[in-house]
Amino acid sequence: VDKDALDTQVKDRKIQEAAEKARNEALANEMKQNDKIMCMLEERQKNDIRNINKAISEFQKNFQKPETRREFDLSDPQALKKDRPARLSDNDPRCTVSGLQKFVGEDLNYDQRMKFQKEQLREWSLQQQRDWKNALADQKFADDLYDKNRIEFDQKTMEQQRKEEENRRAVCVATKDFNRAQAAELADRMKLEKRQKMKDDMDEISSLLQGDLLSENPEQAVSSFGRHRVITDRWKGMNQDQLMAIRYSQQQQVLEKLRLEEEERRRDAEWDRQSIQAARAQLVLERHQQRQNRERRQVLDNINAELSQEQKSKNIYLKEEAYSNFPTDQYYAQFNTTSR
Repeated sequence: VDKDALDTQVKDRKIQEAAEKARNEALANEMKQNDKIMCMLEERQKNDIRNINKAISEFQKNFQKPETRREFDLSDPQALKKDRPARLSDNDPRCTVSGLQKFVGEDLNYDQRMKFQKEQLREWSLQQQRDWKNALADQKFADDLYDKNRIEFDQKTMEQQRKEEENRRAVCVATKDFNRAQAAELADRMKLEKRQKMKDDMDEISSLLQGDLLSENPEQAVSSFGRHRVITDRWKGMNQDQLMAIRYSQQQQVLEKLRLEEEERRRDAEWDRQSIQAARAQLVLERHQQRQNRERRQVLDNINAELSQEQKSKNIYLKEEAYSNFPTDQYYAQFNTTSR
């Protein structure tokens, strides 16, 4: 047993476990810190939402009362109690121009109304100033509280960052030691592998030099099914007798191809000769038929001419015979009767 190697492995395992433990502790601390930060942010968000809702409620309570709304008279529960007659006095705002109950210059309570409006505007202005001062004071208190909480949060964050930096340095040191040990182990392993590879390469070269592959022994390509069959991945080529037999077969094939070409050329020449003779015979037959057609047409023309001449002669003879047999006295009598 290699005790040094086992000790080295145990030491590497301990270093790896220490690095893993430090990494897990750092991750756990980081998760705790993130949880604390999330809790603080959620608490701050809740406080901000609570303050905003409180400010909105106070603003609505002070400046957006139901009585000040324009449509409050539509849903006023005391509307019937507050209802008034058609006209109370000259200062009744319901006395419009179309009612013809109040005209310009007839307002009797103008001075009291203007004084009351000025006093009301002054009260509104003072109330708005007081509300503005209170809002500024509340905003200043909220800003001071926010600044105080932010300073505390920044201090805690800096402390946590310092702790994380120390943990990171410790992890880096452990990682460097572990990497250094791993590099040394890797160098030793690479030396051993290189030495073993060189030995394997030398054995392989010796085996190849002494084997049948590089020596090109033709017997290694002979198949076990017969000497006429070869193993394709071991075959080194044909011998001289096989090459001579192939060349002789190729020469015979060339001669056979030349003989076939010559026969084909002869057949083509014979076919051309027969085609020419057939064309000539066809031409002679056509000329003979044309000559017979001309002779037959000439004979027909002569027969037609003779028939035409005979027909003309027959017509002349018939006309002469008709004139010779006509009664002359009857003709003259008929002529005289017609003239009368």
